[in-house]
Amino acid sequence: MNRKVYMVAGYNTVSLGTGRSEFHPKKPRPGLEHYIQEAGRETLKQIGGAQNVDESVIGNFMSARFNNQAHLAAMIPSIDPALRFKPASRVEGACASGGLALVAGIKSILAGTAEVVLAIGVEVQNTVKAMYGADYLALAGWQKNRKKGHAYFFPGEFSDRAKAYEEKYGAEYTRTGLANWYKNAIENARLCPTAQEYENKNPDPLKSGMLPPNGKTFVDHLSVFDCSKVSDGASAIAIVSEEGLKRVGIPKSQAVEIVGFAQVEDNLLEDPESQVELTATKEAVKKVFKMANIDKEKLATIETHDCFTIAGILAIEAIGFAEPGKGAEFVAQANTARTGKIPFNTTGGLIGWGHPTGATGVHQAVTLWEQLTGQAGEAQIEIPSNKPYGLSINMGGNDKTVVSLVYKKAE
Repeated sequence: MNRKVYMVAGYNTVSLGTGRSEFHPKKPRPGLEHYIQEAGRETLKQIGGAQNVDESVIGNFMSARFNNQAHLAAMIPSIDPALRFKPASRVEGACASGGLALVAGIKSILAGTAEVVLAIGVEVQNTVKAMYGADYLALAGWQKNRKKGHAYFFPGEFSDRAKAYEEKYGAEYTRTGLANWYKNAIENARLCPTAQEYENKNPDPLKSGMLPPNGKTFVDHLSVFDCSKVSDGASAIAIVSEEGLKRVGIPKSQAVEIVGFAQVEDNLLEDPESQVELTATKEAVKKVFKMANIDKEKLATIETHDCFTIAGILAIEAIGFAEPGKGAEFVAQANTARTGKIPFNTTGGLIGWGHPTGATGVHQAVTLWEQLTGQAGEAQIEIPSNKPYGLSINMGGNDKTVVSLVYKKAE
């Protein structure tokens, strides 16, 4: 890259939804504007105020349906009057919308059109019944497939991936891997106060994860424990140049440097090339490793897009930590646990922390910023000196839009 790019001052709201004690479906809850303002204001506090921001970008998938509100860029000035009349834009790429917001901010820094960019991701989804929500979320796929898909469209899509994996590598073997992924997600979420599953008291998450799916009540090859929940929340972080870092008065020791980024798109109109491979994710990781000039062995931790447990298993294989068909075993052997070979999703990921769709990519960045700068609290893991990098993978739709970034503690 022609300029150094850093991220600082990350902030996550609570991921609100079922599982949080403050959530009640029949009681009033914070709206879209509340989450945008909370995340934005808390990041502004850390960077010396809105006067230091040159432009803003907000990632969001489906506010026009879930909240009857479009035109989110014009909500940015509601965060602080000093943002009025400054450039702002909204980006959308289904569940990768947050990642696209990060890429947009990075490109502005690289282009020299901004020194400090406020990046926000947001989604408020607990506004409609589950079946209506399934219809809205199905728009992350090819709409002509909606009628022939499952009533719960995306659980059905990834149930098909789980089925293919089971048929190729064994049902019990697959279920054990998926259950261990769920177990890790819950254990990690219990260490993060903003996580949706923070208060989860299940004494045996592995046992719950091993329960067989019931196609009569849900989908055939995934249970509810294999799925991320419906979530409301927002995340924000500042993307800055070297000049921007000086402007906001934050030392490099509290920043991460972005040493690689990749965005890939696959054809939405076509079915997956293989049900047991995340082909777009694999390509994105290949490209981001090349830009960062590293390989997987330099990674200390990974935030991946586990919208479903099977997506986590397939991501392990796409990154190259396990051969095809060996991802489930890799998880079952505790390699992805917080004390394992390569810790994944240290605050719970989408299944444990939550999945406010447009916010997820930014939440991943905040988590890696916290981990690499030693600010993750109880969720903190050890970052070995010979493995100073973090990787994020943010996926939109069924592996159609993928954003991947490599982070390193700034020096």
